[in-house]
Amino acid sequence: MPTTHGDGRGLPDPTRPLMRTPRTATVGVAEHGNSAVLVTFAPGGTLLDRRRIDLTVGLPTHPYHHEGAWAAGRYLNSPWARPISLADAVALIERVHEAAAHGARESLAALAAEVDMPIGAIAIRECPELPPTIEERIADNRVQTVADSVMYRVALASAAKDRSWRVCWYQRERVFGDAAAALGCGNIDEFLSAQGRSVGPPWQAKHKLAAAAAIAAGIAPSVAARSAVRAVDKR
Repeated sequence: MPTTHGDGRGLPDPTRPLMRTPRTATVGVAEHGNSAVLVTFAPGGTLLDRRRIDLTVGLPTHPYHHEGAWAAGRYLNSPWARPISLADAVALIERVHEAAAHGARESLAALAAEVDMPIGAIAIRECPELPPTIEERIADNRVQTVADSVMYRVALASAAKDRSWRVCWYQRERVFGDAAAALGCGNIDEFLSAQGRSVGPPWQAKHKLAAAAAIAAGIAPSVAARSAVRAVDKR
C-alpha cells in the first residue's frame, strides 16, 4: 500500500514536519536485453555511481522471443532461426531465468559493497502482467516479445527485495516529469546534462532514464505530494 502522511490521503500535513528517514541511496535502472545501466543517487540528488551490468553470460539473451518463438513455429524463415522443440525451449528459458537471478544478485551485491552509502531503494521500469507459465508466454505472440525484458527486470527486483531494498516501478513516459517534480525544478534535462558533464562519457539516453528514475524514487518518500512514482510490493 502507498505510504500516507498527515491526513491519511497520501498528502503531507503542512502543519507538521516530515518524519526523518534514514539517509539511503536509490538505484535507477534502464535495462536493454540482458544488460542494464544502474545509476545511483544520494537522497539529496548527488550522483554516487554509474555502471553497466550483464545479467547473463554465454546464454541466449532473448530466449522467449527467439528460441521460444521458433518452438512455436514463428520466424522460421529468418536466417538466424533454428529448429528447437518446445521442451528444449522451455528448459533453455528456465536456465536463463536462473542465470539472470544469479547475475542480478551478484551485481547488486557488488554495487552495495562499492557505494559509500547504504542503498535503500531501486527503481525499475514497470512490468506488464504476463501469463504464469513459460509455455503460455511462448504461445502468446504479443507476450513473447516482452517476456525477455520482464524476466530481467523481475530478476533485479527479486535480488533487490532479498537485500530489503524498496522496489519502485516507474513508467517510462512520465518518469522525467516525476523526477522534475521531486527535485522541484522546471528543467530536468538541464540537471541531467549537468550530471553527465560531471562524470563524463558515456552519458546516453539510457543513463538519463536511469538517473531520472533514481531521483524520482529517491526523493518521493519525503515529498510525496509532488511525485507520482509508485512503490509496489509485488509479493
